[in-house]
Amino acid sequence: MENRESDGISRRDFLVSVGVAGGAAAAGTGPLLGASPTTPGAPQDETAVVGEQAGLLGALRPQQNSHRNLMDLSGFWQFQLDPKGEGEQANWKDGLPSPRVIPVPASWNDLFDDAADYLGDAWYAHEAWVPNTWKGDRILLRVYSANYAAKVWMNGTLLGEHLGGHLPFAFEVSSHARLGAPNRIVIRVENLQKPDRVPPSRPPGGSSFRGSYPETTYDFFPYAGIHRQVALYTLPQTHIEDITVTTEIEGQDGIVKVAAQASRGWNGPGRAVVTTGPGDATVSADLKFADGQAHAELRLPSARFWSPDHPNLYPVKVELIESGKPVDSYRLEIGVRTFAVSGEQLLLNGKPIQLRGFGKHEDFPLHGKGLDRVQLVRDYELLKWVGANSYRTSHYPYSEEAMELADRTGILIIDEIPAVGLNFSESEQYVHAWTRVASGQLRSLVARDKNHPSVIMWSVANEPGAGRTLSGQKPAQSAVAAGDRYFNQLVGLAHKIDPTRPVTFASMIGTPVEWLSHIDVVALNRYYGWYYVGARLDVAIKALEKELDALHSSYPKPMIFTEFGAEALPGSHNTPAEMWTEEYQADMISRYLDVAAARSYMAGTLMWCFADFKTSQNIMRTNSMNNKGVFTRDRQPKQAARMLHKRWKGKGV
Repeated sequence: MENRESDGISRRDFLVSVGVAGGAAAAGTGPLLGASPTTPGAPQDETAVVGEQAGLLGALRPQQNSHRNLMDLSGFWQFQLDPKGEGEQANWKDGLPSPRVIPVPASWNDLFDDAADYLGDAWYAHEAWVPNTWKGDRILLRVYSANYAAKVWMNGTLLGEHLGGHLPFAFEVSSHARLGAPNRIVIRVENLQKPDRVPPSRPPGGSSFRGSYPETTYDFFPYAGIHRQVALYTLPQTHIEDITVTTEIEGQDGIVKVAAQASRGWNGPGRAVVTTGPGDATVSADLKFADGQAHAELRLPSARFWSPDHPNLYPVKVELIESGKPVDSYRLEIGVRTFAVSGEQLLLNGKPIQLRGFGKHEDFPLHGKGLDRVQLVRDYELLKWVGANSYRTSHYPYSEEAMELADRTGILIIDEIPAVGLNFSESEQYVHAWTRVASGQLRSLVARDKNHPSVIMWSVANEPGAGRTLSGQKPAQSAVAAGDRYFNQLVGLAHKIDPTRPVTFASMIGTPVEWLSHIDVVALNRYYGWYYVGARLDVAIKALEKELDALHSSYPKPMIFTEFGAEALPGSHNTPAEMWTEEYQADMISRYLDVAAARSYMAGTLMWCFADFKTSQNIMRTNSMNNKGVFTRDRQPKQAARMLHKRWKGKGV
């Protein structure tokens, strides 16, 4: 095993980042849920630490049923900033000295004037009543998203730590919870920008993104806080730990393959049931568990396949059975569909499909990146209105509710880990750290989202670089080699843990083209006509066409645009069209669509972006906003949105 101290990140920090270290484990109450079954503090190899079981229970979304309980703790919490970092020594875990009210979920930055650009320590506290009826069950605490680093206590006892925003983590609290009494839950959160995190800051002496404040290496605001729910939930002592569902198509039939994992090395029977129609129409298969593992295959005659036009879903229930009765069950909805790369095409259910859509952000006034179901419903209505069928979760995993709505509405998702701002010309110690952290993020993302029919592709980076290539500087071979190692590991890992989906990353001008050999689909972020050859669209489009054809001759794979576009200030107009006007934005987008439509190898056009969003302050962004959205931040259509509605609803590409 390599020396973790020597390459820039301690062994303990690495374990925290992938969800293994934690006070709960040290206290003898069980490891952080989902961790590999290892003894805390004992020597382990990297495979054991980030094995395929990592994030398992924390990734399986809690639900209420006859065997499980779920208590959503969303609402008003106590909140206090800790700019001096004194809270832990002063035992704020036992009570905040001067709290104010904050809603959970929400970012804190847009709520309080003194926290607008604050990314340091902040403390959350809440009391939750645990009922006596939970006695005998395993009790867990799940944080659905805390950006970026979290440390969690219950009733004064440290449960553990977690690094990495956007993905859930959980601790077992059975021995800490007071039944029939209130329980104090305290969470310290910070989103400090550090060079060994993913996404990273620049190393000491480096520069931020265009001199931005707060300083970042990326072009969106570094919102901080508890962005999704916090919940207490229970599991039976013997329970379902994980379910993986894959589907195939044979003629008119659907084949549903269910792999289930149960706790405690379960060797008893189980059952998988698919509801196929109204009433009691079902197809079922026995599950025979051996050492906690079981597999079943079910055939659905004349199946209703899942697609954007027909997002048909089937309820699937998995049960564990003891003495003829279920002792645990879990329900999820699946879609029978296949997705594959064939030559230059993307195939959905064996037929070519063109991706039409956007990059997006979890971003809205006041609550920042906080979960907002109302906004989600409106966004999906607008995606359908404009004629889109897809988007990329730029540049981090979105909420489980977003994935659920995509399943229900037929939106295809390119699911991306938070690996934005990676520059492989940095020191080897940071590249090693990024690779390990990103690997943990990828495992957690796949574990959480693998059963969603909407998720068609994994993305392992956005706009990776190899030095100052945008200024024309040739990348150092050492930086190219470092990127090769990263993509070899991340793409290989994605293929290993989920062989059913292709893998990509979003490249920019200046990204070494050699890295494209690692991926299944070539994804391009291109801004000819904006950052390059601005205002001269005729010249810009010729440069774009030349590059596309050259890239395809070297890498004959499906190619998609994952970003292109221009900023348009809402209400800005001019004839002839000029940069920053709605007319220029609509014209530029339309021309890119024409370029893609003329090339058989172009399998998708995902533009940048769906809606305007907040950024850090810098001289490139008026009012700290990126205005490349075809909708305004409050979801009003610009001229480009109306153009897309007309074009895509008319079945154009």
